[in-house]
Amino acid sequence: MSGEFTAFPKIPRLFRDCTITEKIDGTNAAVVIGDDGSIRAQSRKRFITPEDDNYGFAAWVRDNEDELRALGPGVHFGEWWGQGIQRRYGLNEKRFSLFNIERWGQERPNCCDVVPVLYSGTFDLHHVQWCLDDLKFKGSCAAPGFMDPEGVMIYHHAARLYFKAPFRDEAKGAA
Repeated sequence: MSGEFTAFPKIPRLFRDCTITEKIDGTNAAVVIGDDGSIRAQSRKRFITPEDDNYGFAAWVRDNEDELRALGPGVHFGEWWGQGIQRRYGLNEKRFSLFNIERWGQERPNCCDVVPVLYSGTFDLHHVQWCLDDLKFKGSCAAPGFMDPEGVMIYHHAARLYFKAPFRDEAKGAA
């Protein structure tokens, strides 16, 4: 028998604030900025360099490092998407869209976008379905005119968790 008390974790309430954004089909990426201003690029699973890159993201970070320093110290996650990546979205260029919509509005480096917010308010499955239906009918908000968006991401503020709702079924076990 253990001598230490283990409390049951607090469970967040479901019907609290959430933010629903468009799920962009690209590749996960991040700009990592050290306290000393150093900059690194990473994919979902590893640090990358222009010599060992992921769809050119590390080279893009190198080419935009002066502007990207305005993000400040930390790990800045986003989606690297567009030409030659997954759905391509009919673009002739690649884009980096930051995930942290609470922090990045208009005040961000010009080389960065932010994932489009579709809804912000109390979590409700009807709002999730409404956002999915709206995307299906109107097409992508990230790339207007592109009629095959991937789906939505739901960030539940109380749980501090993301959930994804893609239009197409994903392979079992995929992240």
